[in-house]
Amino acid sequence: MKKNITFEEAMTKLEAAVARLEGGSLSLDESLATFEEAVELIKLCNSKLESAEQKVKMLIEEADGTVTDVPFSTSENEA
Repeated sequence: MKKNITFEEAMTKLEAAVARLEGGSLSLDESLATFEEAVELIKLCNSKLESAEQKVKMLIEEADGTVTDVPFSTSENEA
């Protein structure tokens, strides 16, 4: 599998793999191969999401007017 596909392409391929698996018409070997493909796509998507999260910064203006960049947090408790 190409590692240079976009997140959106990987998600489209993952959705197609899930649809094939849910269809129930695949042989055992085809199901296993499709499942392995889906796992690799999940890993790729997670890697791309983690990379994007590391790049995202939020700018916060302090009361004194200074601007500080802090890592983006997906949890409201960490903000």
